[in-house]
Amino acid sequence: MVSQPVVEVLVTGGAGFIGSNFVLHALASHSNWHITTLDKLTYAGRLDNLRDITDNTRHTFVHGDVTDPTIVEPLVHRANIIVHFAAETHVDRSLRAAGDFITTDVYGSFVLLDAARQADQLHRFIQISTDEVYGSVESGSSVETDEIRPRNPYAASKAGADRLAYSYWATHEVPVVITRASNNYGPRQFPEKVIPLFVTNAIDHQFLPLYGDGLQIRDWLHVNDHCRAIDLLIERGKNGEVYNIGGANEVTNIELANRILTILDRPSSLIKQVSDRPGHDRRYSLDTTKLRSLGWQQEHQFSEGLRTTVEWYQNNDWWWRPIKENDPAYREYYEAQYGKSSE
Repeated sequence: MVSQPVVEVLVTGGAGFIGSNFVLHALASHSNWHITTLDKLTYAGRLDNLRDITDNTRHTFVHGDVTDPTIVEPLVHRANIIVHFAAETHVDRSLRAAGDFITTDVYGSFVLLDAARQADQLHRFIQISTDEVYGSVESGSSVETDEIRPRNPYAASKAGADRLAYSYWATHEVPVVITRASNNYGPRQFPEKVIPLFVTNAIDHQFLPLYGDGLQIRDWLHVNDHCRAIDLLIERGKNGEVYNIGGANEVTNIELANRILTILDRPSSLIKQVSDRPGHDRRYSLDTTKLRSLGWQQEHQFSEGLRTTVEWYQNNDWWWRPIKENDPAYREYYEAQYGKSSE
């Protein structure tokens, strides 16, 4: 049997939520891939997310900043595939410290792309964007050719990186494919994001802080389905194109909170309305016809996926409890965002 040639894959932000799930998925799915994970290990990037592959000889971890060309350039020049997750990702944090988002999301993408235009063995550069670049969607669903109208600093930073990546395909023929995914959920998501926040608070009989009237609508995509879509686009995506990745699970935030409480057998009285986020988008919705035409479909239905996600947090409090109880940065953020009375 002839062995397959080794494929060198660079994953930026691979110690974060989606990135780590993709690294685990890719190693399990491709026996000839060697993956290098580059991560700065900020608040949401954790080596615990990669604990299961500590001894895997096909994985190498590099601690470094995507904005540092001295680290990035040699990694890019060895890569056949780049999957660029590294980004500041939380809208709430972007309202408090937008500069961090511009630096990492836009300038970091520039450093990678500029190195990629000089790489002679690069087959694919996957730029991970977001559905939030479309802005709030009043009716229908966003298609890839719709105008982008980001309404918060996080979404704007991702839109900037999204279009910068496209420009490097158009002007330098860097083999870029851009993905715009809806809200992800699943294991190992940092507990300030809404689902793990609500789940872990409910486990401890604490209030679930719900913004405004709770009628904002989000489309939920299981992280494993997202990883499968990226894998497919590495193989079949067309350079210079954008692909929406959505779960077709539109749920209001208040319904989401109630579903979590039902799974955990907690009372709805734990829901506590707090002041709404400034400029809070009311609805996101993606048309995924283009991706589905390549053969992708989601495997996780939301009701079952949410239940198994809740169970993961129930069974893995070793992962999230030290963050919530012992991390001063998390405590400072939580109290500034919701106040001590939300506990």
